[in-house]
Formats: sequence, C-alpha cells, structure tokens
Amino acid sequence: MPHTSSNEIDRVLARRARVVAVVIAGTVVAWLAAQWLGGALGLPGRYVFLFDFAAIGALVWALAVTWQIQRRRREAAEQE
Repeated sequence: MPHTSSNEIDRVLARRARVVAVVIAGTVVAWLAAQWLGGALGLPGRYVFLFDFAAIGALVWALAVTWQIQRRRREAAEQE
C-alpha cells in the first residue's frame, strides 16, 4: 500500500466496516423475512435452503472482509 496518512486509512477502513455492518444487518433481516415468507407460502424445504445458503454466503463474505480490516489496522499500527 502506498504511503497514505493514518486518517485516510482510518476513513477507508471505517467505510468498509460500515458496509460490513449493513450487510450483516440486511442479511439477518432478509433471512428472517425469507423464512417467514417461505413458511407462509408453504414453500418446499429446498427453496428455504437456498435462502439459508445465500445468508451463509453473505455472512462468510462479511467475516472475510472483517478479517481484512483487522489485518490492515494492525499493519497500519505497526508502521506508526
């Protein structure tokens, strides 16, 4: 990463963390709504599993990005 100011790095990482937070919250709300809707419409279990796998995918992505954020914060702290 080219030399950038600490404040700029903090802003970029904070923006990414906000995106992760929105994805996590949105995933949970969408998953709950999909579960309720699937039950209300009487969808077969295989469709409900699709909702589950989509939610798992989003949460795994959020975990990976959170790990990257933590790693970059640690690297930035070591360079100071």
